[in-house]
Amino acid sequence: MHLEVTPEVIMTQLGYSRSDKILNQIEKIISNTKGFDKFAKHIISLNDSLKHIDSYVALSNSVDYFKIKCEQTNSENIVKEFTEIVEHFANKYNVTLEKVANKEVYYIKGIQ
Repeated sequence: MHLEVTPEVIMTQLGYSRSDKILNQIEKIISNTKGFDKFAKHIISLNDSLKHIDSYVALSNSVDYFKIKCEQTNSENIVKEFTEIVEHFANKYNVTLEKVANKEVYYIKGIQ
C-alpha cells in the first residue's frame, strides 16, 4: 500500500485538528524542508515510534520546520532511547537535524 503524504495526511497523523491555519503552516514547512518528499512518509513512522516514550513529531511555532520533541527529560533512560530513535531516523534517511540547545528538541531541516 502506497501512502501519499499530503498536508492533510500529516495534519491527521500528527494529531492536529483540521484547520486552514494548520494546513498553511504544514505547506510552509514542507516547502522549507529540503528534499521533504524523499523522507515524508517516514516522519509519520518516526512519530509512531516515539509515542511509547511520550515523545512526538510536531509543528514548530517559532520556525518553519517540523520538530521532534521529548517530554520526559527527567528520565535518563527515556532521553537515551529518544536520542537513539532520532539519530537512527536521521542516519537512515540522510536527514539533517538541528538540536535546540539545552532541550531534547530537534528541528528537521531536510536531506543532507
